[in-house]
Amino acid sequence: MSLRWRIALGFALVALATAALIALATPPIIGQGFSELDNDRDGATAVTATATLATGSEDEGDNAAPVQAPPADTADQVQQSTILRLILAGVAAAAGASLLGLFVAGPLVRPLTRLEQAAASLARGNLSQRSGLAERGDEFGQLGRTFDSMAGELERADESRRGFLQDAAHELKTPLAVIDATASAILDGVYSPDRRHIETIRDQSRVLARIVDDLRTISLAEGGHLPLERRVVPVAKTLSSVAAGFEARASTGGVALSVDAPGGLAVDADPDRVRQIVTALVDNALRLTPKGGAVRLTAALAVVGPARGSARRAVRICVEDTGPGIPAEALPHIFERFFQADPSHSREAATSGLGLSIVEALAQAQGGRAGAENVPAGGARLWFELPSAPTSPSATATGAAGPTP
Repeated sequence: MSLRWRIALGFALVALATAALIALATPPIIGQGFSELDNDRDGATAVTATATLATGSEDEGDNAAPVQAPPADTADQVQQSTILRLILAGVAAAAGASLLGLFVAGPLVRPLTRLEQAAASLARGNLSQRSGLAERGDEFGQLGRTFDSMAGELERADESRRGFLQDAAHELKTPLAVIDATASAILDGVYSPDRRHIETIRDQSRVLARIVDDLRTISLAEGGHLPLERRVVPVAKTLSSVAAGFEARASTGGVALSVDAPGGLAVDADPDRVRQIVTALVDNALRLTPKGGAVRLTAALAVVGPARGSARRAVRICVEDTGPGIPAEALPHIFERFFQADPSHSREAATSGLGLSIVEALAQAQGGRAGAENVPAGGARLWFELPSAPTSPSATATGAAGPTP
């Protein structure tokens, strides 16, 4: 039974109990009042009869003395006493109904008390606390399930925060240890202060600065405070510009780098942030692609939603490589901070371990999303989607990706 009906039933029971007690008490009280009036009337009649006998003026038939009514002050007294009894009966009925109401209200208040205690425990830091009301089928059960869901989210967020702090401390510790060891060795005369050792200190300092800057970017993006200058950004031009910046590195590593994007595609986003996302994905792909492999940048229209009539249009930008791919168990975690699909590979000195986390945070901050998947022929495909800006007819004619969930 729902809480609303239970409360209504409780009020109805209290009202019925009050009415029943008053109904039971009223007839005896009124009967007692009439009895008192009759007694007074009988007393008055007896007095009159006695007086008549004493004077010898009693006659038979029409000359009989009439029965006298009780005095007015006696009737008023009986009326007042009857009213007083009715009031006392009403008070007693109300008291009894109140006790019944307390008894009925107990089961209604008990879940609230339990929820209040659970909330107090949660506020004290016990994030494993649950309401214990989830099994109920009424409004208290729904409230309990909502509370448990909130507590679960808080517990997962706390675990994520603790894990992040541990990972951040670990990632910051490595370059700090290298800087300290190199500087100490130079000061102790173990190393000469030559260019090679000074460059080691400089490179590790840059890694530290990169980690701090990346953490700040992720924090601003996830908190909704990242400054964005949204405008129409041509996709093909941006991809070509980023690819041009990696041509030398790709050529040195023996990796073919190509761009395949319609000329009319555009997104509504911050151009600098779009370049930052694409740069991070290309950098990641080049690091994982062996010599003789290829990295391909593509873009196409995508429909985000269940059906084209009610969905919004977006542009999906993909960076596909022919590297080893992503282990299936690592796919759900690929965008987590400091996550390594292959822990046996040490972090490269030029990376902070936050590149893909920044990709996801920047995409979401601009109303999009990011994802990763393996290519059946080998390699991985990392992508992100951003809201589409007005496109030219040529972009639509080139082709569009099918609906995405």
